[in-house]
Amino acid sequence: MAKSPQKYTTLTLLILLTISSLILSLTTAYDYTFSRSLSPKKKLGLKQEKLTHLHFYFHDIVSGQNPTDVEVAQAPTANASAVLSFGYVAVVDDTLTAGPELTSKKIGSAQGIFVSTSQSDIELSVVLNYVFTEGKYNGSSLSILGHNLILTTGRELPIVGGSGLFGFARGNAQLRTYMFSPTISNDATVEYNVYVWHY
Repeated sequence: MAKSPQKYTTLTLLILLTISSLILSLTTAYDYTFSRSLSPKKKLGLKQEKLTHLHFYFHDIVSGQNPTDVEVAQAPTANASAVLSFGYVAVVDDTLTAGPELTSKKIGSAQGIFVSTSQSDIELSVVLNYVFTEGKYNGSSLSILGHNLILTTGRELPIVGGSGLFGFARGNAQLRTYMFSPTISNDATVEYNVYVWHY
C-alpha cells in the first residue's frame, strides 16, 4: 500500500526542520566574545615579571653638521629667538651611551618626536622609542610617552610599553639634566635611571 503524499510532506518538513535547527545551533554555538581572561604563562609563555634598573645618558644634539634633533615644524607666531618656543616640533634620533660623554660606549638610540606644548615654560610632550643595540637588551626597545619639564631638576616620564625582552613593559624613567647649554648650542645631555617591570 502506497504512503500518502501528506505523510511524505510532513516527514520531509520534520527532517528539514531538524537539520535547520542543528545548523542554527552550530552557528550560534561559537563564542564571539570581545574579550576573555587568559593565563599569560600558558597562552603567551610569559615568565615571572621582574623589575630591571637601567642607567644611561641621552645626548640631544641640535647644533653642528650632524644634529640628532631636527626641527620639522614651527608655529608662524613663534618667537624665533626663544629656546623651544610654543609650537616647535622636532624629530629625534638621539644617542644613548653608558657614560655622560658622547664618546662613551653607545648602547642605543632614542627615536621619536618632541613637541613644545607650553606657551609660558620650556616643556615638551615626548613620544620616544629607546632602541637598545648592545648587550642583553640588543634588539629590544622601551616606549615612552609623556610630559618633560626640561628645566626641572628631578623629573620623570612613564614607560608605556616595549618589545623584545621588554615585552609588556611598564615603568618609570627618572631624568636629571647633566648638561644643557641654551645660550650656546641648545645641546643637552640627560642622565636616565629607568625602572621597568617586564617579563
